[in-house]
This record gives sequence, C-alpha cells and structure tokens, in this order.
Amino acid sequence: MIIYHGGAAFEPNVTRDGKAFVATASILEEDGHVTTLGKLGLFANEECAMHFAILSATAFVEGDEMPVPPIRLSA
Repeated sequence: MIIYHGGAAFEPNVTRDGKAFVATASILEEDGHVTTLGKLGLFANEECAMHFAILSATAFVEGDEMPVPPIRLSA
C-alpha cells in the first residue's frame, strides 16, 4: 500500500520473523529513486508493526526525529 504524506509517497511494510513482526518502510521519490529506511523494529503483532512503519516514514518525510522502537534489531 502506498501512502501520500506532505507531498511524498511512502510504502510501509511488515514481514514475519518467527513469532514476531518486523516493520520496514520505503520512501518513493518522483524521479523513481527509493530510500529504504531498513528494519525499523520488532513487534508482537502485525498491526503495531504497521503503525510504527507509518509513524517512522512520516517522521522521515517531515524531517523529525525518528521514533524509538520497543525492540531494536541488531545489525
């Protein structure tokens, strides 16, 4: 699903990792370039992961500080 916010488009995504869910998001630019925010955090359910992906993408688009996930993934 592509969401438009503040003149920018982004695509939040959730993938399953065992019993947990991983939030990710990609910022879609007009020239076709994609900026991936990477794995944003680990969540107990899909709904929370999607909400966090949207929250993170809107913060990125607005130039705000990125939110802190409840559980961070190590690199």
